[in-house]
Amino acid sequence: MKDVAAYLSVPVQTIYDWRWKHEGPPAYRIGRHLRFRESDVFAWLDSKTAA
Repeated sequence: MKDVAAYLSVPVQTIYDWRWKHEGPPAYRIGRHLRFRESDVFAWLDSKTAA
């Protein structure tokens, strides 16, 4: 979570907010933790910047 927030230059809370609103990169719950695939984060970012 912290790595994704740092890469996107946003607070960790923003990642949680995006997840709540179904707006951020896809995440997977493993136990109590959220995990992100690097390729999913890059694809999500590309979809937001491609215009």
